[in-house]
Amino acid sequence: MTRSIKLMAITSLVILLAFATSGLAQVSLPGAPHTITKTVQSTSLHMPNAPGTLFIPKSSVPQNPPAGHKFAAHTNVQVFVPSGVSPDEYPPFPGYGFETPASAACHYGLVSTTAAPNCNPNATNVNPSGGSQSIAIVDAYDDPSAPGDLAWFSVQFGIPLELSEFQVVWANPAASSCPVNLGYGVPTDFSGGWEIEESLDIEWAHAMSPEAKLYLVEACSNYDFDLQQAVLVANNLVQCGQSGINPTTGALTKCTGTGKGEVSMSWGGMEFAGENGSTACATLDDSCFTAPGVVYFASSGDGPGVIWPGSSPKVVSAGGTTNRRSPSTFNFIQEAAWVDGGGGLSAIEAKPSFQNVVIPLKAINFRAVPDLSFDSDPHTGVYVYDTFPISGLNYYEWLVVGGTSAASPSLAGIVNRAGGFAASSNAELTTIYNNRLTTSDFTDVAAGFCGFYMGFSAVTGWDYCTGVGVDKGYVGK
Repeated sequence: MTRSIKLMAITSLVILLAFATSGLAQVSLPGAPHTITKTVQSTSLHMPNAPGTLFIPKSSVPQNPPAGHKFAAHTNVQVFVPSGVSPDEYPPFPGYGFETPASAACHYGLVSTTAAPNCNPNATNVNPSGGSQSIAIVDAYDDPSAPGDLAWFSVQFGIPLELSEFQVVWANPAASSCPVNLGYGVPTDFSGGWEIEESLDIEWAHAMSPEAKLYLVEACSNYDFDLQQAVLVANNLVQCGQSGINPTTGALTKCTGTGKGEVSMSWGGMEFAGENGSTACATLDDSCFTAPGVVYFASSGDGPGVIWPGSSPKVVSAGGTTNRRSPSTFNFIQEAAWVDGGGGLSAIEAKPSFQNVVIPLKAINFRAVPDLSFDSDPHTGVYVYDTFPISGLNYYEWLVVGGTSAASPSLAGIVNRAGGFAASSNAELTTIYNNRLTTSDFTDVAAGFCGFYMGFSAVTGWDYCTGVGVDKGYVGK
């Protein structure tokens, strides 16, 4: 079930040339290719900081669950294509100020550097280092380009990569939409949206914690049953270093290992009745996020309101910000709330105990999100390498990507590198909320707006746009 991959050297560059798939062939789902929804920003609140085009893949459009399902996940990615840049041009793109792993590390206090004023992406070159234990990325569908894309991304930015420490795992249940006994693995997504999601997730989790063992767990579909299986497999990989799937029958065994780490879920969907159940993960609900020693992260969404699992009190809800930079020098000016970042109150989940320390939430009875944020505005986005074509977008390889899908894996990597390895998400969130006012641990974001009609404001202290704010260093997590 695990595809091994091999990294080979050509001259001074390390390039991934081939990888095996344990004898399992790639297949595509039947039906016509998906289309791309193209959105052109026009209001002053959404003006891009550089000329270009914003693309929102079909996979990032909210979906209604089909008959027989209670949940359908969508990605939280948006792609910004700067004008005048060719797809094979290496970043940092000259004349632009989008985020690199080094500039993000500088900005969030993960490295010590004085070489670049204001963490300029075109001058900062000190990457994060370290990391340990495991990070499991859970996504839907297969990205056959994932290993090679991760290799090229790492080479470009000078991030160490031991490909023996990266594995792609197909989470095929015996009665799934792609059962193991049919002789093939996880299908690809025609739109390319889930593939760009996966490239973003693995590249930025690795960038923030390059020495952690990294797993990409691919579900057969974006529906509840398959995602449930993928989460259970991710739990086993973090705790035991193995999927627990019987390669012959597809049966899944729960492991009892003592490994620790993080699980990142950048996807989400509409809240549903029973999401707060306690059924020991018999179906997809909050109880799936309770494996001992595992801390879960999920995106808060790319639009007003809340999505699940980001609304679950058993995950760290990752919100979005905008990194404002000078249009002439690209030096940092201010971090503000991202206008399209998800946030608000759950309609189902009860307020968790760790939020009782937030005075504005004392009279609230429901879970409030997000908890912690990271740069997610596609107009101030992060560089991602993705060679799986996105339908409707005649541009691939180096992309500028945003959406709160950038926040979940990045924060998972940061918390992994911090090395606290909390016993649960609740323990991690209790630590974050108790230390939220410590300015050496977190930076409060008190500028910007978000939510329905831009009705939420980023204010001093916790708010519905950015939660406690953004990370600063490795202490207090």
